Amino acid sequence: MLANVSVPASHRQVRTAIPGPISSALQQRRSRAVSAAVTSTLPVYITSADGGLLHDVDGNTYIDFGSGIAVTNVGHAAPAVVDRVKDQVERFTHTCFMIAPYEGYVEVCEALADLTPGDQEKRSALFNSGAEAVENAVKVARAATGRQAVVVFDHAYHGRTNLTMALTSKSVPYKHGFGPFAPEIYRVSGSYPFRDGLTGPESAAQALDRIDKQIGADQVAAVVIEPVQGEGGFIEPAPGFLPALSQWCTRNGVVFIADEVQTGFGRTGDWFACEYEGVVPDVIVTAKGIAAGLPLAAVTGRADLLDAVPPGGLGGTYGGNPVACAAALGSIETIRDQKLVVAARRIGTIALPRLRALPTDTIGHVRGRGAMLAVEFVKPGTREPDAELVRRIAKTCHDAGVVVLTCGTYGNVIRLLPPLSLPAELLDEGLTVLADAIRTAV
Repeated sequence: MLANVSVPASHRQVRTAIPGPISSALQQRRSRAVSAAVTSTLPVYITSADGGLLHDVDGNTYIDFGSGIAVTNVGHAAPAVVDRVKDQVERFTHTCFMIAPYEGYVEVCEALADLTPGDQEKRSALFNSGAEAVENAVKVARAATGRQAVVVFDHAYHGRTNLTMALTSKSVPYKHGFGPFAPEIYRVSGSYPFRDGLTGPESAAQALDRIDKQIGADQVAAVVIEPVQGEGGFIEPAPGFLPALSQWCTRNGVVFIADEVQTGFGRTGDWFACEYEGVVPDVIVTAKGIAAGLPLAAVTGRADLLDAVPPGGLGGTYGGNPVACAAALGSIETIRDQKLVVAARRIGTIALPRLRALPTDTIGHVRGRGAMLAVEFVKPGTREPDAELVRRIAKTCHDAGVVVLTCGTYGNVIRLLPPLSLPAELLDEGLTVLADAIRTAV
């Protein structure tokens, strides 16, 4: 089947119904070949992407406020990424670092030691996905401490493997029917200012009291937390919450693991979200934005922790693939050269006031840092989540050529994750479409 072969538009353009006829035909092929368990936000098929725009097979062009779920922070097909990947592919695509190593893996680990919070001596190990990295971070903590218990939080999302499903809070669609899950996982309340009304220290005291009473600090190997919770609703903890947890971990010999899979690499206006309050995690987990779309993830942490695992205890056939490492080095180069951390802050400075100015009593809370932004919707006059309204808003945006994502434990949050390199005019246009969609839907 041939896609539309005309030159892609350099602006938002909707030429057909969504989906168009070619995408609809591809949907039929998909239904016969792809598991129904794998879903997609948009029923359209992409042929190319550039400059914050996605181009589909029917000639429609969308403003991308999703970035492949915070992956293409540097934009689509960033030149430094493309050049490094092409060079690496021409030389070799795989040897397995555990068999015959190569410099790119070492370079990525050196860059992570330099970029991640703290000046302590660090080590890294590379993997394929965020879930795999989280799972290995827990392995590191258990090996280093000799303890088993792992503490996680309400509204958390950490992945879809067996252990990370246990760490994840939301049942449907991530856990329902997939048990039994890994043992020794304990969940406590976190900080959700819009819904709990507590200060950061109050939320932390509540969580730590429960840990002390129900688990015992001397049994806890690790506390695992997203500095800004992603899939759970882009929940930004109240000030003081993360520092209090980190300090408790230090006092009790517990490994503080920051899951920065979605927040890392400039997304929140810092290289890593932990930096916002000066928190230095013992171990930090990264993926998504690290390699601009190629599968790569990392566990980075104190040298004594990462070296506590016996030789051969960490690894994997594809972990730190040379092509993915090349992409990561190109992505890091682009973030630095284009000052995309500053660009992320600029996106937040522009978007947050516009979102907060929307005159509707269905918006419960607008929040976010940098280019990680969220609008939580409720039924008028209440804090009752309104997931159906969010579905209507998202569909209206999609039909108008703007890709927005939804999230939240209650399914009532619109999340915005534009590329950090998104041109100002596309940001403005996309926000206008979203505002119009909200006014239409309510």
